[in-house]
Amino acid sequence: MSLIVAVRYLAVSGGFAWLTARRLPTLYRGRTRQVRQEIAWSLASAIIYGAPAGLLAWGWQAHGWTRVYSDVSTYPLWWLPASVITYLLAHDTWFYWTHRWMHRPAIYKRAHAVHHASREPTAWAAMSFHPWESLSGAVLIPALVLLVPIHYGALLVVLTIMTVMGVTNHMGWEMFPRWLVRGPLGEWLITASHHQKHHEKYRCNFGLYFRFWDRLCRTDRGLGRFDHEAAAPQS
Repeated sequence: MSLIVAVRYLAVSGGFAWLTARRLPTLYRGRTRQVRQEIAWSLASAIIYGAPAGLLAWGWQAHGWTRVYSDVSTYPLWWLPASVITYLLAHDTWFYWTHRWMHRPAIYKRAHAVHHASREPTAWAAMSFHPWESLSGAVLIPALVLLVPIHYGALLVVLTIMTVMGVTNHMGWEMFPRWLVRGPLGEWLITASHHQKHHEKYRCNFGLYFRFWDRLCRTDRGLGRFDHEAAAPQS
């Protein structure tokens, strides 16, 4: 399972890094050392993320340990999208509070500083974590599949959203259109324009998918210095 997580990371981050090179050829120029460090930390994180996932995948198939189900008639059809939303909300809540905790000086210095070494993150930075931080991130989804029923297809949707948003929020430019980022949806959804400000200011914009906790706890500082126009090729 660690290999699957690593391949998924390399494929998705590599794909968006390629897109960045096509759209903004100079954006990552001069950051070869940073990218290598991001990849190295991320592959280490893949091992940590994959270990509990692999154990539970085996337990699901061999012993039925989890609440993952394959027959869509097991629960009402409305639970398919509801379960995806439930998982994303739970993950977002866990991420927000553990993320804020990691910005306490002692914890930051020992663990979270690895991620913030990418002051200007690239598409390779989404899983660039110290092992202690990876452990905190690796337990939530396995815990949820033990407690909250979810169809395996819906679980794949959750994992896809988690992977894609993790990469696109870090790649250093905004790929989503202005109407989304600056409109009503952007008031609640996190994209690169929001998360970039966290890497610049540190003590704000802690969320993962949604701006709800940042707004409620008054840690939301709005959008960063770029939006979708940064994605336009330079003339």
